[in-house]
Amino acid sequence: MTHTVCRTISLMLCLACLGACSTVPVAPARSETTPRLAVISAFDAELDKLRAAAQISEVRVINGRSHYFGRLGGHDVVLLLSGFSMVNAAMTTQALFDHFPVKGVIFSGIAGGVNPGLHVGDVTVPAQWGNYQEQAFARETPDGWDPGRFTGDFKNFGMMFPRASSVVVSWREPDKLERRFWFPADASAVAAARQVSAKVRLNRCTPQGDCLDHEPRMVVGGNGVSGPTFVDNAAYRSWAWDTFQADALDMETAAVALVAYVNRVPFIAFRSLSDLAGGGPGKNEGRIFGGLAADNSAAVVIEYLKSVPPSRN
Repeated sequence: MTHTVCRTISLMLCLACLGACSTVPVAPARSETTPRLAVISAFDAELDKLRAAAQISEVRVINGRSHYFGRLGGHDVVLLLSGFSMVNAAMTTQALFDHFPVKGVIFSGIAGGVNPGLHVGDVTVPAQWGNYQEQAFARETPDGWDPGRFTGDFKNFGMMFPRASSVVVSWREPDKLERRFWFPADASAVAAARQVSAKVRLNRCTPQGDCLDHEPRMVVGGNGVSGPTFVDNAAYRSWAWDTFQADALDMETAAVALVAYVNRVPFIAFRSLSDLAGGGPGKNEGRIFGGLAADNSAAVVIEYLKSVPPSRN
């Protein structure tokens, strides 16, 4: 037997051992049978109040994410973090659908305010979400920006030209792509949220005593946009308002909305404004009012769940 053959056999044995003896946890196959509402937030401060209000009966870890199973507002729920930004949000949501029977998705968290008529602490519930940073960066020419064939329905911000997202539609021909910019929230869920808006009370002061100079309110309907960029720029904020008429912008929701659309799972998002995305008169407001905004969003979600007929499984 040659040295080359011996090395080849040794390598194959090592690879076989790695496959058979690996200590890396493997996600279990779907075993849960109870349909649940999934309540998702990007990071701990957004989920804390919801988790504290829930009756948690079990915690499972999937792909490094803790999934909290229990009851909240009369419903069987699973609560979890998506992680920051679009890729994490999409990956976490799809993994959730792959492992558990989810009958609806609720996203709760903070966002930057875009609509000049809204204020820090307000809670927005957009009727649709767009991935506004799916873009073509145009070629600069003596006559201006030339996006070539990468044109879309929205005006550009300098060299950046927004485009629709390409999605595989699971209930149609395999590998068939659909071009879509807006991904809708569930119409019945939005209608239920509108009923809650008439009776919910929102906080205007933090536990540290920092208070807003206005009473926060809940706004249902309109548009929201998401992209993998934290925005603290007045000019960009103005462009986002003029171009998309967005009430809020964030870094996750449109990704969750896209995955929910592809999987045909009802979806709604509650986003409270922690800052004005660069439109305020001083420094970004999020460091002071981020916690207040997160709690306002969670409070609305809890009231929303209480208003929806309890689960009957």
